[in-house]
Amino acid sequence: MEFKMPGKVYTAAMSPIATTHVLIATGSADVQVRLCDIASGAFTHTLSGHRDGIMSLEWSASSEWILMSGGCDGAIRFWDIRRAGCFRVLDQSRSQLGKRPLVKSALYKDHTDSLGPSPSARRRTGISKKSSSALRKIQNPTHGHMQQRLHPGLSSSQNRATAHYGAVTGLRTTADGMYLLSSGSDSRLRLWDIDSGCNTLVNFEAMRLQTGKPLQLAVTEDPSLVFVPCMASIKAYNLWSGKTFQTFRGHYELVSCCYYSEQDQELYTGSNDRQILVWSPSTPAFTKMEDDDKILSAADEDNWSD
Repeated sequence: MEFKMPGKVYTAAMSPIATTHVLIATGSADVQVRLCDIASGAFTHTLSGHRDGIMSLEWSASSEWILMSGGCDGAIRFWDIRRAGCFRVLDQSRSQLGKRPLVKSALYKDHTDSLGPSPSARRRTGISKKSSSALRKIQNPTHGHMQQRLHPGLSSSQNRATAHYGAVTGLRTTADGMYLLSSGSDSRLRLWDIDSGCNTLVNFEAMRLQTGKPLQLAVTEDPSLVFVPCMASIKAYNLWSGKTFQTFRGHYELVSCCYYSEQDQELYTGSNDRQILVWSPSTPAFTKMEDDDKILSAADEDNWSD
């Protein structure tokens, strides 16, 4: 099975909770998100709205129909793949301190059925058979003259909002589906409240991120820690305070991905040095975080030393 893409592929993602579709969402140097159906071996449709390539994709942890995309245009868009046009664009200037607001955003009213129920609730109530047929009936927005499709509740100013000053290089939701983490080429990590769409203003301590490549973030199931590839090392941050908890050094070149296994309590990291390292609490190379002014550059540092 082969899917012909229009440009360099940056990312691909499948929903971990999907029961009624087997779609792979793909992001490339092209401005559209393309959905590939493994069952039929064909593209089902595309999602138009970004003004530049798409570096990161993440499916909702609470709905198999909701997809989030991060583009080189600095925007993070929310899509209900059963409908045309994105229904939310995150805005870094829209913030909310503390707990999520009690009243849901008006923008979410049309999507309450998609985002509200947990997977267990959907299993109890069942999913309408019309869902799969609705997916097949979505028109391809690229047919004819291509233009951005806006959700009826999305204004043109909201459509131009940005989440980062630069490309959005990574996205990761927490296991409970309540928060979204994003990394950007502006070397910023942001925590978003998914329900309200607000920036929670968690001030993550200084980091240096790659600018031209997608990054894979990892989060503990609690969630309490987020693991971020920072050049040739990996930093673990407290999700709620933004403070650096620990720094992992062992790779000799840039690290681009990491994965945390809750079951094994292990962290797996991949790098341009062609190595996959496994980190656990008993790993000798586990090193405590040092002050930024004491950290040597990756080129000069003996990465295997204490």
